[in-house]
Amino acid sequence: MRSYQLSAISRQFIITLVFITLIGCSDSPQDPATLSVSADPPAIQKMVRPLPEAVLPDGNRLTLELALTQDEISQGLMFRNSLPNDRGMLFIFREERVPSFWMKNTLIPLDMVFLSADGVIVDVIHNALPCKTDPCPQYVPRTQALAVLEVAAGVAESQSLDEGVSLKFERVPGYPREPAP
Repeated sequence: MRSYQLSAISRQFIITLVFITLIGCSDSPQDPATLSVSADPPAIQKMVRPLPEAVLPDGNRLTLELALTQDEISQGLMFRNSLPNDRGMLFIFREERVPSFWMKNTLIPLDMVFLSADGVIVDVIHNALPCKTDPCPQYVPRTQALAVLEVAAGVAESQSLDEGVSLKFERVPGYPREPAP
């Protein structure tokens, strides 16, 4: 029985031939000056979803991370070295309550903005300081809240986030809640 084996040179020749054929079948190159580039190609638009945002009274926006599960709520902003002034974390609870926050293992000072079910600020704690060892102070609002927005220390004051101010939220599932009929 005769064995048909291709030599290394023959294999290389075939691979090169296939490669040249594929290149020859591709579209001919265009003049770079006539090429148009879409800023948001449809494929990229489908892959990139807009992030949740808080819309502040002056129209400024904060890009949000959402803390919805117990693990996310427990982790919060721990171990972060920084938080830009246009970012924040929104904690949303299942029901209104008087939540208790601490700053254990949080490396940066924060403002805590406590919100009602309809997005109205019910209390603000300014400049909650990092805590490395127990016992850490507890930060508790004066009344019940359904959500808490944590931002870098100083943002609440600079953006006039005061009690009674209403915030709007975009792309935040289930918040604020619609009033019951």
